[in-house]
Amino acid sequence: MIIRPVELRDLDQLHQLAQLTQYGLTTLPKDRAIFEKRVKQSLRSFEDLSDADPQGQLYLFVMEEPTSGKIVGTCGIVSKVGGFKPFYAFDVVQEIQESTVLGSRHEHQVLTLLKNHDGPTEIGSLFLHPDYRGGGNGRVLSLSRFLFIAQWPKLFEKEVIAEMRGVVDEQGNSPFWEALGVHFFGIDFPHADMLSLINKDFIEELNPRHPVYVDLLPDEAKASIAQVHANTVPARRLLESEGFRYECLVDIFEAGPVLHCQRDEIRLVRESRVLPIKEVRDGLPEETPIYVVAAIEPTFRLSSGRLLASEDHVIIDPTLANELSLEPGQQVRFARLKPPAQPKNIGA
Repeated sequence: MIIRPVELRDLDQLHQLAQLTQYGLTTLPKDRAIFEKRVKQSLRSFEDLSDADPQGQLYLFVMEEPTSGKIVGTCGIVSKVGGFKPFYAFDVVQEIQESTVLGSRHEHQVLTLLKNHDGPTEIGSLFLHPDYRGGGNGRVLSLSRFLFIAQWPKLFEKEVIAEMRGVVDEQGNSPFWEALGVHFFGIDFPHADMLSLINKDFIEELNPRHPVYVDLLPDEAKASIAQVHANTVPARRLLESEGFRYECLVDIFEAGPVLHCQRDEIRLVRESRVLPIKEVRDGLPEETPIYVVAAIEPTFRLSSGRLLASEDHVIIDPTLANELSLEPGQQVRFARLKPPAQPKNIGA
C-alpha cells in the first residue's frame, strides 16, 4: 500500500469511500460538494510546504493499492484548529462541595464549555475500507501523518490533538446528545455534526451558557462521556502507544474523548530519522524490523517494509524501493512501525 497526498483525480473514489462511513465521522462528509471543497483546500496546502505558520491548512492523504489504483483509505491533518472560527469542547472538571452542618463532602463532574481561538494541530479523517482492515494497514495509515509532521514540523503547532469518535449507534443516535444537545439545538445528532463542518455559528448561539452537572444526566449518557465507538477502540490504543493521553476534554456533541500529545513527544516523530539509501538488497533477514518509510522528494510518499539502518545510511528491500520509486542516494525518513517490546518484569 502507498500513502500519498490526495489528488483531484481521487475525488470520485473518496466520495464512494465516504458512503461507507458511519455517523460520527464529520471530517469525511458524504456530501460530494463539501468533500470536493476539502480536497481542493488540501491541494492548496500541499502547494507550499515552506516554513509558514500554521493557519488551519488541511493536509489530506490517501492509501492506494498500487497495482489497481484503488483508493482504500484516507487520513488527514489540520495544522491549527481555532482561529476565526473557534474550536469547541467540553472541559470535564471536578467540583468539590462541602457542608460543615452535615459534615459531608461531595465531588461532582461538571462540563464547562471551552472556546479556543488559538488551538493546536489536529489529526483526523482516518478511515479504512472494511475489506482492507487487518494486516497492519490501519496502523501504517494512522502513523503516516506523524512522519509528515516530523518532516515539516514548523507547519504544525507544538501540541497535537485527536478527537475520537464517541458512542453513536448505527442509526446515528448518541445517548449524550439525546440527554443534552437535542434540548438546546432542536436537531438530531447527524444534522448537528455535519452542520458543524460547514458553519459553527449555531454552537455559539445555542450551546448551554452555564456549566452542566453530569449527575443530572441519565446513566447511559453519563457512561458514554470520554468513551469511544467500538470501532474506534484500536485507533485509540494506537495513539496511546504513540504517547497521546486523555486530558479531560470531550466533544460537545457525543462526548468522545480528545487525546493530546506534544508534537515532539509523539513516539514516531521523536524516533524518526533521515538517512540516504546506500543499497537496495534482496533477501534481508526475516528478523529485520518493519519500518514506516517515507520518500521526501519529489513528493511525499509512504509505505512500510524491511529496512536495515546504520548511523549514516540505510539498506532497503526491492519491494519497498519499487513501491516508493527509490534508488540508492535518495534520502528517506523512517521509524519503527511498532515501539520495541518492553521486557517483562518477572519480579523477585
